[in-house]
Amino acid sequence: MTTANSRESEYAIDPMFLDRWSPRAFTGEVIEEAQLLTLLDAAHWAPSSANMQPWRFLYALKGFEHWEEFLSLLVESNQEWAKNASALIFVVSRSFNGARSEGRPSYTHSFDAGAAWGHLAIQARMSGFYAHGMSGIKHEEIKEKLGVPDGYRVEAGIAVGRIADKSVLSERNRAREFPSQRKPLSEVAFNGHFVDND
Repeated sequence: MTTANSRESEYAIDPMFLDRWSPRAFTGEVIEEAQLLTLLDAAHWAPSSANMQPWRFLYALKGFEHWEEFLSLLVESNQEWAKNASALIFVVSRSFNGARSEGRPSYTHSFDAGAAWGHLAIQARMSGFYAHGMSGIKHEEIKEKLGVPDGYRVEAGIAVGRIADKSVLSERNRAREFPSQRKPLSEVAFNGHFVDND
């Protein structure tokens, strides 16, 4: 058992996994591009099927070119708090295998991109930042405005920054600003056959 960050695991995992969470309150301070590239470097070392590395990362740094455009590509409720992040990232994955596989559909592209996001989130915490993944983004507009070609899927957005006091948030978001708990492991991991417990 491990206890950290008002969370408790059932087994002896590294506390970093409990320390990682997805806040909305960010300071808005500038992040250096090299600092962000460190997080993306960790992400791109994630495991991938046949080493195809289907993930692609599009990013914008606060205060620089593309920031306002990236912010506008989030749904309004996410723009409200993500405007104080230091960087915004869109994760895109290639839905087909490369030339080595003659362009056959990839079954695991989203799975692999998710592994890369997990690496990024942990490296962010190790580097003194937090990362908040978002499904609330304008997927089709991102494809069109950022030049994402056919055969690539816009997976998610990520806001990165240093944590701030929750007082910077709206009342609605202040009420949600805490590390979430998880279901018991027994509800998601089954020895043998699937158990439908939803």
